[in-house]
Amino acid sequence: MRHTVSPILTTLMLAMPVNGLAQEPGDGDVLFQEHCAVCHGRDARGDGPMAQVLTLVPPDLTGLSARAGGTFPAAAIVRWIDGRDTIPSHGGPMPLFGRLLQGESAVIDGADGSPVFTTRAIYDIVAWLEEIQEE
Repeated sequence: MRHTVSPILTTLMLAMPVNGLAQEPGDGDVLFQEHCAVCHGRDARGDGPMAQVLTLVPPDLTGLSARAGGTFPAAAIVRWIDGRDTIPSHGGPMPLFGRLLQGESAVIDGADGSPVFTTRAIYDIVAWLEEIQEE
């Protein structure tokens, strides 16, 4: 008996992450430096060169887990970056991330276990942010 796999299922399986978040540990850091550090700072502490001229101070992203009760909110961060959940200071999808919103797909498990689809670039940034969390 011959079994076939639907194209949709094949696409979903290819998009699923391999163990952990980042495929290459440095990818998320490099992407963060290119797209986020100007506001959030090189170490993600909210002290980037643009922070002084912004109306709202960028948050220290090394405390995301602590502010979320000790669990890193990966799926929520994906939705903030891609604009699905708006952040008033960003005004919707962050324009700096135009290139990050396109490309290879990836999946992060939501808090309830449901899949949250994103791009590999955003996935890698979120993985890097998870690595730099402080208690």
